[in-house]
Amino acid sequence: MKTAFLGASLAAIVGSVATADVTYSFTNQTWTGWNFTEAFAAGSLSGTLTGATVNATLNASTSYTYADDLAIYVGPNPIALGGQLQCGGYSNLQAAQRYFWANGGSPAPGTTVTGTVNFTTGINMTGNTNSIWVGNGYGDTGTSGTFTGSITLLGVTAIPAPGAIALLGLAGLVGRRRRS
Repeated sequence: MKTAFLGASLAAIVGSVATADVTYSFTNQTWTGWNFTEAFAAGSLSGTLTGATVNATLNASTSYTYADDLAIYVGPNPIALGGQLQCGGYSNLQAAQRYFWANGGSPAPGTTVTGTVNFTTGINMTGNTNSIWVGNGYGDTGTSGTFTGSITLLGVTAIPAPGAIALLGLAGLVGRRRRS
């Protein structure tokens, strides 16, 4: 009985972690021009990236970073021009697909950038060798923007780390051993 309960509990936990969308959140994150953070490493997502939803506020700006300069970039690690996708940002990263946020065209603190962009061509992230980067897509020298909010990647699921899978297996063994 306890083993069945443990198994059902673990299945519920794993099921709640595996969703069709993945969110990257940030608080008072400052990115200088052309500065990005690796939000999701290559191979850490599965599914097809079909779009992105942004909900962020520009808290501070230096040298005209606008709220809509907050950008998502799908490209290699280390980051380089010519990736698969750029969404947001004034400067061109020469990605195969490029999209813009519908609003947020101001450097005034308190400006929000919100909305969803659906990509014309989805990107298969299962086994993809590119990372997903989030940062400042305005590349002039001396620029920076401080942002609070989130970006949700649509159609993809986070792949559990090998350690999490091992922990689930260990829990199953412990439950089985106690029953013997």
